[in-house]
Amino acid sequence: MAFDRKINILYVITKLELGGAQKQLLSLIRQLDKERFNPYLFTGYDGLLVDAARDIFGLKLILCRFLVWPIRPVKDILALFFIYRFIKNNRIDIVHTHSSKAGMLGRWAAKAAGVKIIIHTAHGWSFHSYQAKVTYYIYLFLEKLCASFSSAIIVVSCRDKNLAIQKVGGRADKYKLIRYAIDYEKFKNNREISQGRKEFGLSEADLVVGMVACFKRQKSPLDFIRLASVIKKDFPAVKFILVGDGVLRKQISALIKELDLKEQIILTGWRNDIVSILSGLDVFVLTSLWEGLPIVVLEAMALGLPVVATDTGGISEVLVEGKTGYLVRPQDICALTEKLSELLKKPDLRKEFAKSAVLALDPNVYSLANMLKETTGLYLDLFSRSKHA
Repeated sequence: MAFDRKINILYVITKLELGGAQKQLLSLIRQLDKERFNPYLFTGYDGLLVDAARDIFGLKLILCRFLVWPIRPVKDILALFFIYRFIKNNRIDIVHTHSSKAGMLGRWAAKAAGVKIIIHTAHGWSFHSYQAKVTYYIYLFLEKLCASFSSAIIVVSCRDKNLAIQKVGGRADKYKLIRYAIDYEKFKNNREISQGRKEFGLSEADLVVGMVACFKRQKSPLDFIRLASVIKKDFPAVKFILVGDGVLRKQISALIKELDLKEQIILTGWRNDIVSILSGLDVFVLTSLWEGLPIVVLEAMALGLPVVATDTGGISEVLVEGKTGYLVRPQDICALTEKLSELLKKPDLRKEFAKSAVLALDPNVYSLANMLKETTGLYLDLFSRSKHA
């Protein structure tokens, strides 16, 4: 498919924090054919992955101090204006937004600027059952409004696609399922236990349970601390590693102190060596309240880790209950304790789950090559159709 010039594509994401959506976006941009596409990335001023974005060949990075996580009416309006002006000044052909807030501001700016191709990736929906009803319906209305002028919406799980068709509405073929990708070469043969334990003074004989998550309500990290407290009663020697940081950091530290878990829990802060840390675990746990499809679950399974997770988003589409791990209801500490205890008691069961976990992920589906092929195919199809419209 030949075009007379490069296709200018603007990506918009609220913040380049160390999260799954951000890592997926940067992986996509790295792999993008720079002979065919001219990529720009518009994002907030700070973030742990800003330097990684700067290092991507061919990417023009735009940092905006007005694009922030919380709702800030004045800053939000200014961010909207700056995105709009950038689009108008740079002959942008495609706007592809990520994350809820940037997804709305970016799409509104693109619509106002007359962009023909507007794509959004929903890494989980902005509306969910843990919100107050008023908040829920406001976000649902905004998602419906933005979807009405979006050319396509990429979803990362079948559950999110079905939810969108049911709640957000619009044509079913507008929602495109494109799975997250993991770099299999990075994970293959990287299950060296000592590699992920030396720094924390842990031996190969120690039982280690871990979680990787932003310290925010969505991930419910306080439930991970409560789980550790209950497990301690029957398994006093088990260690818990919690990777991440965020607004709940003080509450987490206070609860660790209150429950006398200083000897059991290791807080690492944000880390770039997630593979190394995951490789030192015996069991991976995720306590989220809502999700799209957490990439860290894919990473844990690729490393051969049994997983105990809450049944949210698309996790059930990759984790095979009773074969690669266990699913429980969100905030059900008793069920989390029961399933984790079973795995801690039975090393043979952990090994069985570990083998199954690696085999459960189809490398043809959850691969960088597939994500790139599906996404660029969508770009080119929409661009070609826009030229003949």
